[in-house]
Amino acid sequence: MELKREWKPLAIIVGGFLACYYLPVGHPRFDNAVSEALHLVKWYAQEHVLLCLIPAFFIAGAIAVFVSQASVLKYLGATANKVLAYGVASVSGTVLAVCSCTILPLFAGIYNMGAGLGPATAFLYAGPAINILAIILSARILGPELGFARAIGAVVFSVIIGLLMHFIFRKEELAKAEAQAVMPEPEVDRPLWQNGLYFLSMVGILVFANWGKPAENTGTWAMIYANKWLITSGFSVLFGVFLTLWFNLPLWQVILAALPPVVLSLFFSGYPVLAFSAGVVGLSVILAVREDKNGEWFKESWGFAKQILPLLVFGVLIAGLLLGRPGNEGLIPSDWVSKAVGGNSLLANFAAAFAGAFMYFATLTEVPILQGLIGNGMGKGPALALLLAGPALSLPNMLVIRSVIGTKKTVVFVSLVVIMATVSGIMYGSFF
Repeated sequence: MELKREWKPLAIIVGGFLACYYLPVGHPRFDNAVSEALHLVKWYAQEHVLLCLIPAFFIAGAIAVFVSQASVLKYLGATANKVLAYGVASVSGTVLAVCSCTILPLFAGIYNMGAGLGPATAFLYAGPAINILAIILSARILGPELGFARAIGAVVFSVIIGLLMHFIFRKEELAKAEAQAVMPEPEVDRPLWQNGLYFLSMVGILVFANWGKPAENTGTWAMIYANKWLITSGFSVLFGVFLTLWFNLPLWQVILAALPPVVLSLFFSGYPVLAFSAGVVGLSVILAVREDKNGEWFKESWGFAKQILPLLVFGVLIAGLLLGRPGNEGLIPSDWVSKAVGGNSLLANFAAAFAGAFMYFATLTEVPILQGLIGNGMGKGPALALLLAGPALSLPNMLVIRSVIGTKKTVVFVSLVVIMATVSGIMYGSFF
């Protein structure tokens, strides 16, 4: 009996030894793939952790502490009005210009607060998929038909995927609904409009700090991009005001936390991320030492960071090793992908949806990547399949989803996205 228990660790040790023994160090493709993985992790840390994930962690922590569970259950719970719940979830991406990783803390926050699996997964898909900026860019660069198909497909997808997830796991959802039905109505600390403005200020910081550079240097989008940090600063001021007025943070502490970002922005105006980072540190310091709900807010945010960040970094590293960065090679040759997505066959559409599901796309980057693939012979059907599966999923994203809802639900969710993207690609390619 004792010997049987040792087979598993023995197999792990032997497998690890053989992997190290035959490690193809010195082989050009392997060495390049390792370099690509490290480059991708570095890029991810520079471009996404500070500006995307940290604000998302604070928003998710605030949802857990300051949003009453009754409110979440009313609008997104297992017993909520289905039209309202799926309507709210399916259009969330028009407000949140986020990628498949930044949506994760927000998804975890509402799910842990009691949101039904259907509305929560509809929100999880819709957040990065129904990005209004990406849809406009798709229409302008890839053609109005593809942009329109992406917009309609993403909204419909989010609702259908949510409904199917609810149906497949209906026994668990029924049990959750019965438990929620007997929960007492909690006391409300502040009116809905105050919470709404508070969250609006944080979402404004998240959205405008990550506003991408448009293809043209003129027009509304370009004007917003040129003033993105000024707009972000305006939302930060509102955020500080709301913390003082409604969340019992002393004015002197808010001012003390705001001084370093202001000074850095004046003396190092060319490095706005430096001021942003100082603001994050200042906010964390004044919250971490408190014993009230503001202290709970920081603890919840830190909890999401501990749960999600390691999985994301590991997932990005593996994605870079296998697929490389856009325009660069990983272990899997990029011409394999290009050859597999030509025409409008079932295999081509499935290959596009499957590859898109595991690749990591930052916000808006899927459009130029797809433009290059179309130039190399990618069919219009597979192009739509990749657009519907790629932005909403990625390997890092899947690892975190599994930690929130479990392996079985994650496999079903990913499979639904890939299958529906494949079918949509075939239908679109048949008409265009």
